[in-house]
Amino acid sequence: MKNQKIIDMLNEQLNKELFSAYFYTAMEAYFSSQNLDGFAHFFMVQTKEELDHARLIFNYINKIGGRVILKELKQPKIDYTSPTEVFELALAHEQFITSSIHEIAKTALEEKDLTTHSFLQWFINEQAEEEETMDKILRKLKFIKEDPSGLLFLDKELSTRVYAPPSIMQAE
Repeated sequence: MKNQKIIDMLNEQLNKELFSAYFYTAMEAYFSSQNLDGFAHFFMVQTKEELDHARLIFNYINKIGGRVILKELKQPKIDYTSPTEVFELALAHEQFITSSIHEIAKTALEEKDLTTHSFLQWFINEQAEEEETMDKILRKLKFIKEDPSGLLFLDKELSTRVYAPPSIMQAE
């Protein structure tokens, strides 16, 4: 039985995930303009992940008999003062997304929608990884104090990030 309150929350989350892709694409563009191709690559992969998250929610809304409602996306920030600022914003954004997913999971339990609660467990685990990744890079940036040689070393490290679609997508 579909629960409109949960479907509305899932639609909001879907739109947040789409905005996340837009948000990270702006960061990719910033780093590309700074000739930091490894950082740009990192955010290109991040964008793909956010689009995967959106697709999972899109498919789930349809699966439970809801209707997907897409909303207008606001323009993300496009100018940054430093790589550190970018990762501070990225970490804060991931924390916001985590809070939003936790709220849906909490509501699903209150509404006794155990199917949605189960579906959200993958996202809850994924968000812990997302926050950890952003935090680790941010701590590295603060450690190197954006020294050019340290920045280039980190740029090279970030260029090795590999995109892999979530295993949950293969189960659909």
